[in-house]
Amino acid sequence: MNHRLRRSCLSLLVIASFGTASVVWAGEPHAPEVDPRIGTGGDGHVFPGATVPFGMIQLSPDTAMPDFKHAYKWAAGYQYNDPTIMGFSHTHFSGSGHSDLGDVLVMPIAGEVKLDPGDEKVTGSGYRSRFDHATEVEQAGYYAVTLADYDVRAELTANRRVGWHRYTFPTGKPAHVLLDLRPSIYDYPGKVVWSNLQVRADGTVTGCRTTRGWAPGRELCFAMRFNQPMTSRELYNRETDVIYKGFKGPGYQPQDANAQNGRAIVGVFDFGELKTPLLAKVATSSVSEANAIANLDQDGQGWNFDAQRHNALEAWNKALAPIDVDGPQTLRTQFYTALYHALISPSLSMDVNGQYRGPDHQVHHADGFDFYSSWSMWDVYRAQQPLLILLHPDRTVDFVRSLIAAQQASPFGMLPVWAYQGLETWCMTGYHAVAIIADAYVKGIRGYDADKALKAMASTATYGDYGDLADYMKLGYVPIDKEVEGGSKTQEYAYDDWAIAQMAKAMGKHDVYDTFEKRAGYWRNVWDPKTGFMRARLSTGPFREPFDPTSAGYGDDYTEANAWQYSWYVPQDVAGLITAMGGDQAFTHKLDELFDAKVDPSIFKNVEDITGLIGWYAHGNEPSHHIAYLYDYAGEAWKTQARLKQIMDNEYGPGPAGLIGNDDLGQMSAWYIFTALGFYPVTPASDEYAIGRPFVPRAAIHLGNGRTFTISAAPFDDAHPYVGEVTLNGKPLDRVYLKHADILAGGELHFTMQAQPNKSWGQAVSARPAAMSSYR
Repeated sequence: MNHRLRRSCLSLLVIASFGTASVVWAGEPHAPEVDPRIGTGGDGHVFPGATVPFGMIQLSPDTAMPDFKHAYKWAAGYQYNDPTIMGFSHTHFSGSGHSDLGDVLVMPIAGEVKLDPGDEKVTGSGYRSRFDHATEVEQAGYYAVTLADYDVRAELTANRRVGWHRYTFPTGKPAHVLLDLRPSIYDYPGKVVWSNLQVRADGTVTGCRTTRGWAPGRELCFAMRFNQPMTSRELYNRETDVIYKGFKGPGYQPQDANAQNGRAIVGVFDFGELKTPLLAKVATSSVSEANAIANLDQDGQGWNFDAQRHNALEAWNKALAPIDVDGPQTLRTQFYTALYHALISPSLSMDVNGQYRGPDHQVHHADGFDFYSSWSMWDVYRAQQPLLILLHPDRTVDFVRSLIAAQQASPFGMLPVWAYQGLETWCMTGYHAVAIIADAYVKGIRGYDADKALKAMASTATYGDYGDLADYMKLGYVPIDKEVEGGSKTQEYAYDDWAIAQMAKAMGKHDVYDTFEKRAGYWRNVWDPKTGFMRARLSTGPFREPFDPTSAGYGDDYTEANAWQYSWYVPQDVAGLITAMGGDQAFTHKLDELFDAKVDPSIFKNVEDITGLIGWYAHGNEPSHHIAYLYDYAGEAWKTQARLKQIMDNEYGPGPAGLIGNDDLGQMSAWYIFTALGFYPVTPASDEYAIGRPFVPRAAIHLGNGRTFTISAAPFDDAHPYVGEVTLNGKPLDRVYLKHADILAGGELHFTMQAQPNKSWGQAVSARPAAMSSYR
């Protein structure tokens, strides 16, 4: 239903059900409430520029593209406190902890043209320009800024495959557009393997470049058109020495010609003095220049910039519409910005003709679905993908089909681990694509070949060369003398195996279920009852010595964490972990130790991702994200409520520094959304959500089946931080978990809040969320 129509139809609709009256409403469009600046400073690593939900184009300013030794804070190309902009490029990750992209950098210039970016500390040393944040406009689908050194007003918007630019130049100065194919986020010498640039007879500018970055051998092509004719153009190769097909000669030679090739290509397009704004539109393709042109022809029709901006805004209004939230404006801005960030990735990675580049670097064709890439699996399986199952289940079908297609094209028979633009990086650990697929299946998402999906999952989990799966299958753990981070890898593999087992069980594949259900218990092989921590073992059997539970770093027992943080990672068997730790009281006591510890943050100075410390708890990195909810599993739900308030108060906020750690393609933001609503998917691939407490007074989830699930809390203020009682559709809810079916059925979940904790709610074992050792 049209969002505007639904608002008028439902704003006053009262439905009586389950003996109670529930108001169902849909609020004003939410895109205007988004503030893309949140997270653009500090370690949030998000970009402020223009994109549409899950779009191929992320058109955003780049303030710096430093070399790989200093690139961490510029993973999205932009840092809020930087003084200059070096241009606007068309591809960015949103909140990643690693970096690449920054393709097709464009810079409008009024007056004299310099061919290199220059030094940000030396005004006029290059083509970069100073800017003032007061001139920036950051909105969902739109970005604008004034480039102070040129007095050029730059405006950006986007649709699925095209980035749109509008440049208003000052009078009396010639207008130029510089296109630089050299810069790349996470840059280093020799990253650009080869590039080409040409101006075609109709004025269309096209080109490709191949890079050996995070995904080696990545090729990206583009097509660009302007709404006004060039008066002249110069194409440069800025290599100090040009070597091509056996020819060696000097670089730095301008070419007033139609084509240029090399590793350091720059184009300058001249337009003379302009009386009207110059418009440019750019499409990309990972396949070919011809496909980029086809993308531009189909998705880049016309020259109405304002219409494109309006369409981008409406795309965001539609994507944000499934949740309405009441509350103060500051809360709503925080909420809808988090939801906005959770809806950027995965990114469309397919051309209008259905072609895409696969992990084998070959061209493939998607039949009947859109192919998506940009998969930060280690992060997004936890909350971002479960959130999309609730809000955009139709999109999840394409996500699952994309994962299966990528596995079919993998030379190793592997599902994606950390992939973008179709290519694999092998970054991070585990094989968490299986959890995304299993979660979708368990929650009723169909529209893909389930048998093929399960085979893809099993193939991934049995590829022995990946992360020493061979020893894991043989020994029941990943030996640390054979594979770094063997402790956490054992734990992650065991959870993923459990996810495979759940899908196999639901499909009636009992042999597959038995195999992977057994492997799901392998976490016990790295549990050390003597120290009370998870530890890595040697291939000969003993735990590795010496052992320091505070130690973290590459080569240690754990991935981006220490023993205090990873010892809680058994989401599939929390009940078993409680027993291993000595029972409910010992378990919650150790959780209290984790949160209440006095920790010097400098201990993690060599592990950039470990941020947002509350004791040993590190909210800025994903291994900690489920921990606050674990009190629910041990009968002390009131402590979950208290810890969540600590986290929400300290780890999120307004402004550029509003994200305490990398957003990681929407995971940090999705955690916020679930927690604000009052529940969280501790164990994706189950059908349960652990209940916390809401951080909004009222919210409504408009489900794809036409029903609405409403959450309300009263009194809602800091004086009443604890849950007194909960009702579901007017009836008392004694359990501290929701079933997925509870939400899909619609109705109302109401929290009565109070000043003091209700220590008896959720205390009974039957009231706790399920885990492998306590199936109900």
